[in-house]
Amino acid sequence: MTPPGCCSKDGASSGKGFCPFSLFLFGATAYSFVSHLQSKSCKRAIDDATASEPSRVVFVLGGPGAGKGTQCQLLSEKLNWAHLSAGDLLREERKKDGSELADVINANISAGKIVPSEITVQLIKNAMEQLRKEKGQMKFLIDGFPRSEGNVNAWNDVVGEDANVECVLYFECPEDILTSRLLERGKTSGRSDDSIDVIRKRFITYRDESMPIIDMYEKEGKVRKIIADRSIEEIYEELEALLKN
Repeated sequence: MTPPGCCSKDGASSGKGFCPFSLFLFGATAYSFVSHLQSKSCKRAIDDATASEPSRVVFVLGGPGAGKGTQCQLLSEKLNWAHLSAGDLLREERKKDGSELADVINANISAGKIVPSEITVQLIKNAMEQLRKEKGQMKFLIDGFPRSEGNVNAWNDVVGEDANVECVLYFECPEDILTSRLLERGKTSGRSDDSIDVIRKRFITYRDESMPIIDMYEKEGKVRKIIADRSIEEIYEELEALLKN
């Protein structure tokens, strides 16, 4: 005979009242279910907050051959900042079969001119969104951008408040050193813009269009000037200290 209030072998209560074991199971199941709902709700809230949180962006500027790419790669490897090179994104687009943008990009780069801003910004935005979606990346070093007032305006229009530009790293280096570096790189890079004629055009474009942008950000207090005719190690130490802070 089963004592009153306990469960029989078939799981039913044999007397008046509730079975303590059934109550325990019910309570445990309810607690587990509520915890699961709370966990899902918390995760959803975190995901929503992350999705709405603006990306952290640092623009990296300087003349061609100043070493921006080398330092960005080191910072990416050691401090987990994503490195997006405007030039690399444009070159990758040039290679895509059937790309409507390829002809426009090729003509501008070969002439040493700046590619239309809307194209550059859209490529950067697409890359940022992909990294946020796939890896949850929130920190971006954007190398070689913005180089003109058109770039700045396009960034404000297309990206706007989705990103917070924390500072601008400006790599300063004499043109004779930059020329020597680019000619040396051209021996192995295969890049059409590493020839002496295009290099000269790039310097003119840089002085005329990019320097006013650096001056603009300097007035906003965002420029961090980096002397770039030093060793890779010396420059990296300075950059690491800046970005860690």
